[in-house]
Amino acid sequence: QVRLVESGGGLAQPGGSLRLSCAASGFIFSNNGMSWYRQAPGKEREFVAAINYAGGNQNYADSVKGRFTISRDNAKNTVYLQMNSLKPQDTAVYYCKAGGVYGTDYWGKGTLVTVSS
Repeated sequence: QVRLVESGGGLAQPGGSLRLSCAASGFIFSNNGMSWYRQAPGKEREFVAAINYAGGNQNYADSVKGRFTISRDNAKNTVYLQMNSLKPQDTAVYYCKAGGVYGTDYWGKGTLVTVSS
């Protein structure tokens, strides 16, 4: 059974940092690309960042480029999202996605990030 569990969300001040984690199980983690998406209140879910199976290639949305860093530890079956220089517009529920696992995309339940003073 594929399972993705996000953690690390919470309240941060503008300019602050948070590190999100997504623990994966139920599939061969090192074979799959992973990504982070987010959904702000009243808005559609949007792409944030992606990393390939080995961790050597990353892609970012323009809105987070230079502030967020995606990484993975295949020994721990975990993907991370380091978020620096947070802005109020980064407030959203952040979701982890495993792409193309047995031909299907899987999503976690999300973790809430709130950026406010």
